[in-house]
Amino acid sequence: QVQLVESGGGVVQPGGSLRLSCAASGSIFFNFYALGWYRQAPGKQRELVATITSGGSTNYVDSVKGRFTLSRDNAKNTVYLQMHSLKPEDTAVYYCNAVKVGASYWGRGTQVTVSS
Repeated sequence: QVQLVESGGGVVQPGGSLRLSCAASGSIFFNFYALGWYRQAPGKQRELVATITSGGSTNYVDSVKGRFTLSRDNAKNTVYLQMHSLKPEDTAVYYCNAVKVGASYWGRGTQVTVSS
């Protein structure tokens, strides 16, 4: 079993920055997992924000390209989402996901609010 715990959310003004972290624990070979960040705004469906493969290749939704950077530290079993130039439309609960063949795990989420 794998547990994922997100942290780093908060309230920030438009144009500000935040770094989200997702720490994995449990019976895990972290480096074998593809990792991703998703977000869900009030009244909307959960959407993919960014993913990183076990080999380190990243992919971003168009709305965050150039502003968000996803990285992983396999030695710390942690994945990060660095967010810059935040906009009010980035406001959502952000969830971490770890997946490999036959298994998918989710964290409980961390709230990001972008507001002046």
